[in-house]
Amino acid sequence: MSRTALTDAAAELETAASHADGERRERIEGQAEALTTLADRERGPDQGRLDRHMNVLRELAGSDDEATPHVEAALEHVTEYRSTVGGI
Repeated sequence: MSRTALTDAAAELETAASHADGERRERIEGQAEALTTLADRERGPDQGRLDRHMNVLRELAGSDDEATPHVEAALEHVTEYRSTVGGI
């Protein structure tokens, strides 16, 4: 399957970062960068790695600001991609 969902998630996170400050912004940017890297690799990420990213995104979505809807959208994209990955 195409890793477009991971690219879309990274784009949402880049938008989210523009609405965040400080450490939260840095963490969002780090997740965007990591998902971009995973989308570009020859071999896709496994469920465990995706779960770790999803946990971080859930944590980052815990704030109530303009960045949150974009973080939640990114989480939905990663969840969508994860559903196509074989079991562990």
